Amino acid sequence: MPNKISLAALPTPLFRHDRLDALCGTRVWVKRDDISASGAAGNKVRKLEYLAADALERRATTLITCGGQQSNHARATAIVAAELGLKTVLLLRTADPASPPPPVGNLMLDYLVGAEVRFITPAEYRERDRLMAAVAGELEARGERPYVIPEGGSNGLGSLGYVDAMAEVRAQLDAGLADGPAPFDAVVHACGSGGTSAGTALGARRYGVAPVTHAVAVCDDRAYFEAVVGRIIEETVALSPELDRSARPVIHDAWKGPAYGLPSAEQAAFIVEVARKTGLLVDPVYTGKALFALSRLEPKPKRVLFLHTGGLPGLLAQSETFAGFFGS
Repeated sequence: MPNKISLAALPTPLFRHDRLDALCGTRVWVKRDDISASGAAGNKVRKLEYLAADALERRATTLITCGGQQSNHARATAIVAAELGLKTVLLLRTADPASPPPPVGNLMLDYLVGAEVRFITPAEYRERDRLMAAVAGELEARGERPYVIPEGGSNGLGSLGYVDAMAEVRAQLDAGLADGPAPFDAVVHACGSGGTSAGTALGARRYGVAPVTHAVAVCDDRAYFEAVVGRIIEETVALSPELDRSARPVIHDAWKGPAYGLPSAEQAAFIVEVARKTGLLVDPVYTGKALFALSRLEPKPKRVLFLHTGGLPGLLAQSETFAGFFGS
């Protein structure tokens, strides 16, 4: 089993609220990975416990990764790098690199911890792996030791973080939390790069957390994620052969909204209603769309574990999306 370092405040708690049950139409326990750390909070820090450990073992001096301009993963990587005394280079997708976006939300935190941010176009982003390799070559020529982390931290090594998360949930169920020790009927979560989905499906099977996991795509389509998650599952099983490679999530692509990072009007209203009735903050990129999907999912599982994968800085960067819900 690969080594890991401790970066997250674990175990994260399980949260339930009667009014959230009413909004979703089922009994929902929320795994609060949005409070898994301070600035690096969210699902990415579990992946980085393995990825950063590997980087340190390889004596890396600089972490290189990529994402959208409000990438939660890029922000978490930059903060973890600062904590470990490493540098960071971030390749972030934006419509027009000549007119950089304002330093708000995740991007502000990237700058705050000293990350080197390089904006690239959507067309360039399709070549992100090649571009990150080129940056690694550039840094090596300067005497640095670069370590490339894929989009979302989503490879076999990173996905082990969510195998561990399911072991953590099993321990909580065995302790009598969340109506345990019986397994949940399903696990529901957002899917943006596939690593959390792969690890959750493998871990839920391995530890008897739930018989089915539902991955709600926030971009691309079912066929794309079936291929990506399948590849990551194979990588993960190669590192941890006791896992069952036949485990697969059910992938949904009907609740992506109008575009990546943008909720529909109905999804935005749902996010606001959840906040006002329960105090739970979900973001418009990932968790808000996934929780909305749970509220519409049929047939409805009777008892659900919902993975809150974070995203608060990105939510704070979208004030215009929600302006119509606020009083003057």
